[in-house]
Amino acid sequence: MFSLGSWLPALPGLAWGWALLDALLQGESPRGWHGDGLGTSWGTPVTRCCLLPAGLVGACAVSVLCSLLKVYLYIQCLNDPERQAEKEAIRARRWVLEPLHVAVLTGVLALVGSRVAALVVLEFSLRAVSTVLSLGKGAHSSQLYLLCQYSLGCGVSCSLSFLLEGAPHRTCNLALAVGLAGLLAAYARRLARHVCTLYELHSRARYCGICILLLAAGHGIPRLLRNALAVTFAVADLAAVALINRDFLSTAEAVRFWTPLTICYTLLVIYMQEEPRQSTGGQPVYQTVLVRMGGLFILLLTVGHWTDVLHVLISLLGELWCLLRAGVMLEACRRQ
Repeated sequence: MFSLGSWLPALPGLAWGWALLDALLQGESPRGWHGDGLGTSWGTPVTRCCLLPAGLVGACAVSVLCSLLKVYLYIQCLNDPERQAEKEAIRARRWVLEPLHVAVLTGVLALVGSRVAALVVLEFSLRAVSTVLSLGKGAHSSQLYLLCQYSLGCGVSCSLSFLLEGAPHRTCNLALAVGLAGLLAAYARRLARHVCTLYELHSRARYCGICILLLAAGHGIPRLLRNALAVTFAVADLAAVALINRDFLSTAEAVRFWTPLTICYTLLVIYMQEEPRQSTGGQPVYQTVLVRMGGLFILLLTVGHWTDVLHVLISLLGELWCLLRAGVMLEACRRQ
């Protein structure tokens, strides 16, 4: 297997350090660190918590999503004379906070266990399908894109954990994934900054290729995001089911877990379809987060491990962090 130590001089005092760093990059515990041995999410390589590389890739994916949505919403507000206040609010966002958001989200995704991340992915997939089916009744897909931020990060982390498990060059693959994700996030942020600063001028002058392209095809950004998210969550759902099922030693254990989970998710989906229609403000967005995580918390108290309960609390912080950061865009989507 590829390792960092094979690229570096064989220094006796650093051999253990190279092995430790290589194990951390691969999302595993070093040899000899076997967890608690009780079958918790720290005990096996499959269900061990998502570490830094996968979390960073997931945070970069969320950053790309937010940057493209920012471009789309800014252009929509610019073309509507009655939404100039929203346009200025989107433009006034502090760009220096973007790296801070990526860093915090990376830490949250690195701490959340694979089991809870998989459950978050499955829950959002059911909610997304239900919302898409009700689009004809007035639901807004742009708001759904913002609500999937944390779930997208969990989905990317789960997919990497599943697809790279046992890969012969896993460290190299993770490094390549982090590099590509970082480049995409950086270019997406540059695009959003360019649009918020110069699009209004360039779209009139018609001398900037990027702005001309957005002027002609900017309305297609939601369709691009929809297709990309559909593929991402399709892979993440398969990875999530595989990661969860590997924790069970028998079919009876799997049935005892999936039956209450299915009932819980069904009730949550019904609640989230009805609650937003009873209020026109933005408060239901945060209420549904508390209800969803509260339901998952109670469920895992009965059929999960103590580490799963802790990871649900961390997931709650991650969801709230993403929604607070996207508050301006959520308001723009709600008024659209």
